[in-house]
Amino acid sequence: MNDAPPISRFPVPELAGLPDDVRAKILEVQEKAGFVPNVFLAVAHRPDEFRAFFAYHDALLLRDSGLTKGEKEMIIVATSGANRCLYCVVAHGALLRIYEKKPLVADQVAVNYRKADISDRQKAMLAFAMKVCDDSAALGDADLAALRAHGFSDEDAWDIAGITALFGLSNRMANFTSMRPNDEFYLMGRVPKPPKAN
Repeated sequence: MNDAPPISRFPVPELAGLPDDVRAKILEVQEKAGFVPNVFLAVAHRPDEFRAFFAYHDALLLRDSGLTKGEKEMIIVATSGANRCLYCVVAHGALLRIYEKKPLVADQVAVNYRKADISDRQKAMLAFAMKVCDDSAALGDADLAALRAHGFSDEDAWDIAGITALFGLSNRMANFTSMRPNDEFYLMGRVPKPPKAN
């Protein structure tokens, strides 16, 4: 008997029953991470939406950009915190800790990025992301100018807005489906790895 809480309030498909391309993507992630993040299994409930979601996800997060991997994760964690998305704060908080090599940063950014131990440039980036998240109708040229003053290009602004918007969708679907974070995420990146012996 399996006493683990469900990872979604919707049915989670068996890997063997999924279309080949969806199964291959999940197995690729499992190979890299050592486990399957629950979002992949939960969204696989609808294979066409799985393909669309992860295609946009990869287009935004894997493209060359003026943003570092850590900065992209900061955007996700800060806006997911504002949207009260447990799954995304926990899962992307783990990635943020790993990319930045800072065990405290994800909790700081999720709660109040203004108090986080991050650069002024990163705080400006998150201020822009939070405006996209909370009040996108009020965005104007001055918001882009504020980003430029910190060395961000207009293409970087697009990346910040796109990541914020995609995770607005993700946050809402994760909350709607009651998506449960994998236990593995909670400890990742919290304790620095000891240096390798020579």
